[in-house]
Amino acid sequence: MTEPALTHIDEKGDVRMVDVSAKPDTERVAVAEGFIAMNPATLALIVDGKAAKGDVLACARVAGVMAAKRTSDLIPMCHPLNITKAKVECTPVFEGEREDGRMGIHVLTTCGVTGKTGIEMEALTAASVACLTVYDMCKAVDRGMEIMDVRLLRKDGGKTGLWVRA
Repeated sequence: MTEPALTHIDEKGDVRMVDVSAKPDTERVAVAEGFIAMNPATLALIVDGKAAKGDVLACARVAGVMAAKRTSDLIPMCHPLNITKAKVECTPVFEGEREDGRMGIHVLTTCGVTGKTGIEMEALTAASVACLTVYDMCKAVDRGMEIMDVRLLRKDGGKTGLWVRA
């Protein structure tokens, strides 16, 4: 059994964009999440629609979709994709709803494409940027917010098929 190889490193050890030209187009979907923890007062401002900069969750959803579409501009070896689906959901999390007791916003992203390479990076970028947008819009009242738990939950399609986080 051979060790898995890093696909973005060539035989000389140089970075490269993977050549996917010979791969068939397949339908691919990825789901990612992130969480931004905050003070209860900050969460109340968001939920009550009283944040000074406007509707925090609407802005975060739009920012996440925009980020998914621009992922290849941010991640050097990422292929530009003709994304067919990008959805960002932002859900308030109140006291007692998480095992760790933290309150904040849970972000869930779903991205899809019919193409030659995966869409995991787009889903992860969307989750990250949605959380960053919440931070940007609320930093005036809570600089101690923490972005955490950004991770891939599921991906399907391509040669490796379905992967689901245990």
